[in-house]
Amino acid sequence: MNRLKVLWYLYRYFGAGWLAYRLGYALRIRSGWLRHQMPSTSWDDQPLTRFLTDPNLSDPQVYLEWRKSHSPKFFFNPPDRRVYQPYFDQWDRENVLPCREADELSKGIFRYFDHSAVQIGCPPDWHHNPFTGQSLPADRHWSQIDDFSHGDVKVIWDLSRFGFVYALVRAYWRNGDEGYPERFWQLLEDWRVHNPPQLGANWKCGQEISFRVMAWCFGLYGFLDSPATTPERVAMLAQMVAVSGERVEANLRHALSQQNNHGVSEGMGLWTIGLLFPELHSSSRWLRKGQAVLETLGRDLVYDDGAFAQHSANYHRLMLHDYLWAIRLGELNGQPLSKELLDRVKQAGEFLYQVQDESRGCIPCFGHNDGAQVLPLDNCDYQDYRPVIQAIHCLTTETRCYPEGPWDEDLLWLFGTPALKSPVKPLPRQDFQAKQGGYYTLRTKSGFAFTHCAAYRHRPAHADTLNVDIWWLGQNITLDAGTYSYNAPPPWDNPFTYTRIHNTVTVDGCDQMERVGRFLWLPWVNGKAVSWQRSAQGWLAYWEGTHDGYQRLPHPVRVRRGVVQLGDEHWLVLDRLESDREHTYRLQWLFPDLPHRWDEEIGQLELDIPAGKYQITMFAPGKPVFTFVRADEYSPRGWQAPYYYHREPALSMDCTVQAKSLTLWTLFGPDPARIMVEENTGLVESTHWTARLDLVPADPHRLLRSVSWDGEAKDQLVVANC
Repeated sequence: MNRLKVLWYLYRYFGAGWLAYRLGYALRIRSGWLRHQMPSTSWDDQPLTRFLTDPNLSDPQVYLEWRKSHSPKFFFNPPDRRVYQPYFDQWDRENVLPCREADELSKGIFRYFDHSAVQIGCPPDWHHNPFTGQSLPADRHWSQIDDFSHGDVKVIWDLSRFGFVYALVRAYWRNGDEGYPERFWQLLEDWRVHNPPQLGANWKCGQEISFRVMAWCFGLYGFLDSPATTPERVAMLAQMVAVSGERVEANLRHALSQQNNHGVSEGMGLWTIGLLFPELHSSSRWLRKGQAVLETLGRDLVYDDGAFAQHSANYHRLMLHDYLWAIRLGELNGQPLSKELLDRVKQAGEFLYQVQDESRGCIPCFGHNDGAQVLPLDNCDYQDYRPVIQAIHCLTTETRCYPEGPWDEDLLWLFGTPALKSPVKPLPRQDFQAKQGGYYTLRTKSGFAFTHCAAYRHRPAHADTLNVDIWWLGQNITLDAGTYSYNAPPPWDNPFTYTRIHNTVTVDGCDQMERVGRFLWLPWVNGKAVSWQRSAQGWLAYWEGTHDGYQRLPHPVRVRRGVVQLGDEHWLVLDRLESDREHTYRLQWLFPDLPHRWDEEIGQLELDIPAGKYQITMFAPGKPVFTFVRADEYSPRGWQAPYYYHREPALSMDCTVQAKSLTLWTLFGPDPARIMVEENTGLVESTHWTARLDLVPADPHRLLRSVSWDGEAKDQLVVANC
């Protein structure tokens, strides 16, 4: 796409003001003006006394005493340690995870992206990527360091988020080992030496600085009564927090221009510093700015249906962690955020609950998944969303939606012991639609189908419209590949964003949109759900959607997808493609790496999952070509990344057909069944039931007329448009 066209689309989607600001920002970086506005300094040039309203507090001993007697309220206080200790046993029966992680630090083992344990030494090299051996310059102003010229900068940032502090505090409150607070302070001191203000990549992103401040505050309050917490160290931390606040405020507009979690996180950072460090002369201003950002972005980026503007399960959780932290701190210190914001956060928490697999707490891995885990306060796996959903539910309703479990440790840290006694009031999970965000589910007793089909209000993350996840008895049958790395050597340079990697149809090898930047697709595809309904007896349900992504081709293609629930365990996915010229249509499905049997002749895959056998059968008219790949050596096909910077094999099956117009059929279920198609009628038969489908021929507005079911009972669904 040529530059003029890109500029036109940017103007169309973001507006003239946004475009002018971003062009001006790029000019400020290239000219060195940004470096002049935020010059690099030494820590000695930024003494704590420069930031304090009361000069008497510049004495470290006086300052520490002031903080112990006048400090604003945090989630917990040192005396709570004895009260909390008995509760930890119930969550540590199988695995005392925080103590193990804390002990590993002394051996130089750090965890990246809440998953990969890597031995890098203690203290570590804060500018080194241990996965690739690359290092970022530590002596350059952050504006002179390119985001993508030295490998994946997120690896550097992840370590400097100080996420390990949460494990250190959790371990210390369990067993009182004084080595844990000493390790925190030593690592903080070492980071300070190797990261002077404004120098190096760790000052490049205000969101990363805000996460770092969160962790530092958690460590300060968690270790406040330890002998390792000396007056000099506390004064040093306060100075580092103050410098961080100035940096976040100075470049806040850039974060807001991104219209995503960056602005939310930086607003949370300013709010946190303003609340917890009122002795700083800028604290009142930071508090006001932080509150304004949190309120505005909560209204603009969290939709009325609870979906989040970033179109990502993981960034949705990150946003909720930001608001959970900010709202709770405000409550504790008599500075409540608005009820309107609280209601939106409540809705956003319920959104995740409704698209969740109830057996393991997982969420379909839609959108970017960069490994962010802002508040790791429990022993649950990174993929388990129950901790954040339980905490948001407690925050907004003062009840719990899950029974007792390891996810309750978050409640103890954030709300104290009373939260562990709050009543359990489970929410029903049912067919769910979030129209503004474009997310839909159909649920059965044994699983659910999940799809995404949106008319975008904010920039899309992946070219994945009409992607379908299917879950059965806790197993993610058809899955989203996730995100391996935002910047890695080909073919691993963020490849899982492309349409061909998702569970949907590509036309002539093209994506639904054109990727014109690392995080930018143009023009935005428009998706629309046209049907979402269930039969009277519940044995049948139907969802249908369409998108215009291939209308831009010289010979446009109309795309429609229907998802049919057949009984309690089977799903039929119909894909209709229509054009006036012949195209190459390819339908892919991605599965976990399970024992399997593949029959290429008939396009059938059988998986062995813990609950039994599961079959997938594809049918296409004409001369379809079926292929099957596991962990392709030369491409991202047949791979998944359940954790950032970690990939593992997956199973990919596809069907490719040359045609003008056709309908593709894919049947999923545990029992063998066969598909028979005659013109506009389809018959699906198993040994226990039969389903008949009447399709609507050559109708641009509807794919399916009706479906009837003859199994344990008889049922029928006549399809109507929304």
